Amino acid sequence: MISTMGKRASFAGGVHPPESKYRTADRQIQPGPAVKELAVFLSQHIGAAAQPTVKKADVVQAGQKIGQCQGFVSAPVHTPVAGKVKEIALRSHPVLGRSLAVVIEAESASEPSLPGFTMPQTFDPAKYTPEQICEAVREAGIVGMGGAGFPTSVKIQPDAKVPKHTLIINGCECEPYITCDYRIMLEWTEQIIAGTRLAQRACGASNVFVAIEDNKPKAIEKMNAMLEAMGLGASIKVVPVRTKYPQGGERQLIRAVLNKVVPTGGIPPAIGVVVDNVATAAAIADAVIYGRPLTHRVVTVTGEGIANPGNYHVPLGTPVEALIGHCGGMTDQAAKVVMGGPMMGIAIADLSTPISKASGAVTVLTKEQTGAVGLERPQTPCIRCGRCLRACPENLNPTRIAHAVKNNLMDVAESYYISACIECGCCSYVCPAKIDLTGFIRTGKILRARQKKKMPS
Repeated sequence: MISTMGKRASFAGGVHPPESKYRTADRQIQPGPAVKELAVFLSQHIGAAAQPTVKKADVVQAGQKIGQCQGFVSAPVHTPVAGKVKEIALRSHPVLGRSLAVVIEAESASEPSLPGFTMPQTFDPAKYTPEQICEAVREAGIVGMGGAGFPTSVKIQPDAKVPKHTLIINGCECEPYITCDYRIMLEWTEQIIAGTRLAQRACGASNVFVAIEDNKPKAIEKMNAMLEAMGLGASIKVVPVRTKYPQGGERQLIRAVLNKVVPTGGIPPAIGVVVDNVATAAAIADAVIYGRPLTHRVVTVTGEGIANPGNYHVPLGTPVEALIGHCGGMTDQAAKVVMGGPMMGIAIADLSTPISKASGAVTVLTKEQTGAVGLERPQTPCIRCGRCLRACPENLNPTRIAHAVKNNLMDVAESYYISACIECGCCSYVCPAKIDLTGFIRTGKILRARQKKKMPS
């Protein structure tokens, strides 16, 4: 089943950007800032947005559902704190521009604490039916916490027509700078394993792998040791994979671990595979065993432009500016704040933008890194070197797609499979002409969605 054969598993294409994880890799998870006002997005996932179940001036309790999901592919949202609903209004969103959020005035700005998880001595995944697990995960509002935000209950539910034979727990965290998943693997190991076993029980997978990039030897060692101590070493296999970006992409990871290809336009469950992030697995354990909804997440705050980088457990809806302030603020050289990492992250101009379920990091880059001090090279015409083709992990022609979008030839862009692009940024990273190929492709997807009326103009 595994494609390694004594070698580190990998995939074709990809790049090797500087990792820059040393800034926060040894920083233990700490409580985030105490925040008086939170803005909890009603859409923090792929699929239909949740509908508010509260109104202005309502008093809410911590963990209460404040947004109910209507569609099958959707997820409810809950308030992380007790307080009062100030308003339901639009707030800055890194992808959508503006999105509806429930704004909560916290009852008190008390100092937050880290969550506690104790594995029950009587824990046995077989005590739960797949339906019970899926329902608990759905009600908890759990979505993919690696960045994609796909509702987890939809992923793990059993399917008699296409049985799910393999579960891969994704601990790669290939994006530079980010270390939130790494710290979770070191500090919440038992919780991840419990969630993995529950996800396996739900989807019915007979094969389970935990894939971790080989630049994280401590995480590999800790996961193996815990599995052996729990007597699970034979049933859950840790697979070290080659450190390469974007190794953590679902499609790339499936190729690396299983030597299988997800068809273009398809999803992993279509070939019987489920991929869940390590933080998602930890959240599954919390939801099923203790009935806790997803209201907090670990966020890495990092970059050369931040005074005191670290990994913080924060309530959803926390404004980015509060996190930055909690880390000592930005340095004099800070020039750009990115929600996420430098490869796939999105620069934000409004620091009141709230943290969502898919927000794994806030990265602050400097003037020198962003070319804001006269050191930048100007964009030049494409020289047709082909580097973007070699780097593309999806075997696309990024240049052709980007030029089609630039000339508003959306049908041509579609003929080159623009929708298959995973927006990893590899093409832009290697382009000697400094053309933002990924930016053009991302814009093209938005334009096409608006043409098809799948996205508001």
